[in-house]
Amino acid sequence: MTPADPVSPKTPPAAKLWGGRFAEGTDALVEAFSESVSFDQRLWRQDIAGSTAHARMLGKVGVLKAADVEAIVDGLAQIRSEIESGKFEWQLALEDVHMNIESRLTAMIGDAGKRLHTARSRNDQVATDLRLYVRDAIDELVITIGVLAEVLLDLAEREADTIMPGFTHMQIAQPVTFGHHMLAWREQVLRDRARLLDCRRRANVLPLGSAALAGTVYPIDRHFVAEQLGFDSVSENSLDAVSDRDFAIEFVSAAALAMVHLSRWSEELILWCTPMFGFVKLPDRFCTGSSIMPQKKNPDVPELVRGKTGRVVGDLNALLVLMKGQPLAYNRDNQEDKPPLFDAHDTLSASLRLFAAMLPNVTVERATCRSAAFKGYSTATDLADYLVKRGLPFRDAHHAVGSAVGHAVKKGCDLSELSLDELRGFSALIEADVFDVLTLDGSVNARNHWGGTAPAQVRAAIARARSRG
Repeated sequence: MTPADPVSPKTPPAAKLWGGRFAEGTDALVEAFSESVSFDQRLWRQDIAGSTAHARMLGKVGVLKAADVEAIVDGLAQIRSEIESGKFEWQLALEDVHMNIESRLTAMIGDAGKRLHTARSRNDQVATDLRLYVRDAIDELVITIGVLAEVLLDLAEREADTIMPGFTHMQIAQPVTFGHHMLAWREQVLRDRARLLDCRRRANVLPLGSAALAGTVYPIDRHFVAEQLGFDSVSENSLDAVSDRDFAIEFVSAAALAMVHLSRWSEELILWCTPMFGFVKLPDRFCTGSSIMPQKKNPDVPELVRGKTGRVVGDLNALLVLMKGQPLAYNRDNQEDKPPLFDAHDTLSASLRLFAAMLPNVTVERATCRSAAFKGYSTATDLADYLVKRGLPFRDAHHAVGSAVGHAVKKGCDLSELSLDELRGFSALIEADVFDVLTLDGSVNARNHWGGTAPAQVRAAIARARSRG
């Protein structure tokens, strides 16, 4: 609604499920400003699940009659079918997902529907829905990360022998294998998965039964509800349970860090597919062209992932700022916890799926990668290690090799292109076998230890990963 829009009549108090205390209806401006059903309706699955378990519990403890429980459970199942088929009519005047479902249920089954809200509040209801949502989101993301991790294993195996330059400070440092680099990416998403699973443990605590903030006078069985909904435990404190959003912040924090990892991968892919690097080619279907320059092939997917990372970092900041000034217990501010939570989930899920689909189809330009690794004196450390093995202190070896590199720079050649006599001019310990360690293959194969870049170790790491399943 814009300022120029006419103000509609006030909503009659009777239209609100909470309207008994009020003498006039909600102002139209407030109605439009305060509704949340436009975004929280996506919690309908969790809301129906929570209400179903709550109704069954009320029947178990004798608060509701069996006939009422049956009517509620059947009615909620019918509402589920209506929503799934697109026939359910969401009404902004009913404010949120909870009121929409309860109102429809009451219209269907009468007074039994009005009894559903006994012994609960929207405060513990939404807290339950959100925890169920986060749990479902984590379960989905963990599966997607598993697919991506397998893709990275396959790519690492395919490129286990492919030599490329490794970088520090964006300067060529030492030769590594492309497969080793892919396993480094995999380590990052495995940590993301572990963080999400750890977050799931803290999210999987039932708040329902805390009611508005102090609990309820009814003889509820919260452990029964927890069992019905698959929660590991029941919250210990009703005040905390209805106002806590730590689990949502923790989830979005894990999502933001996962997006940072994907953004770093994106940055590398963007660099690698430029003509200046030429290490990889991205599949055409994951790129776009230019409206003016016909030769362009733009890496839009990595660029967008890199850009969307800022959104998810912003979602985390939004949640932190949302919670920082709130006293106990529930406050209406928390209506605003859902957009950043949903956005972080959606953005991370889409980004992971795109990478899982794109990476198997990336072409690695092996000859270009190898040629690049030959530049920048990437085997200089190998020469220093060679001298150390012959008894020279490392700092002296470092100085000798630095002098040799300076000489090679002046000549415009690589260390391996210097003659034996030239190399011996920097240390008498150098023998003819020095050229074995100055090759790219010799360099990577020499790092043949657990976690090293040697092709044998890359394959061993892949085998260990696959044996773990």
